[in-house]
Amino acid sequence: MSTPPRIREATDEDWPHIWPFFRAICAEGETYVYPYEPTEDEGRAMWVERPPGLTVVAVDAAGAVLGSAKMGPNRPGPGAHVATASYMVAPEAAGRGVGRALGEHSLKWAREQGYRGMQYNAVVESNAPAVHLWQSIGMRIIGTVPEAYKSRRHGYVGIHVMYQKLG
Repeated sequence: MSTPPRIREATDEDWPHIWPFFRAICAEGETYVYPYEPTEDEGRAMWVERPPGLTVVAVDAAGAVLGSAKMGPNRPGPGAHVATASYMVAPEAAGRGVGRALGEHSLKWAREQGYRGMQYNAVVESNAPAVHLWQSIGMRIIGTVPEAYKSRRHGYVGIHVMYQKLG
């Protein structure tokens, strides 16, 4: 990608652009612990965050939605000082730096919000491109739950918990 995507807060008008790749990624069954065929309402409820969380989109120069991220506290109450985030990139935008831009944006956002760390709860170990990307922006694998994910392609594989201390 010659020009990095612009990251902005998602609006209601963005959902019709997020939904097609959200649905396709769920159906692929390789990266998310979401149902393979969620309804649109279920998808929206899983993806669109409410404050103190935030959902953003990555857009190109023409305003086309290339990907999205959601972020917020990993847990309520005594665990609310650690953030979490999830990312989806439209398949046609893969390999163009969208995931990296979203990941870096979420870490910056979490620091600005005063979170002490960022935790990814479920990075599928067979998703090598994502594992490599998240490690390249400073996330580290702190544990792996064996056979916790049933990949359509690989069968039972582990899920990594990844973490980065912030600030």
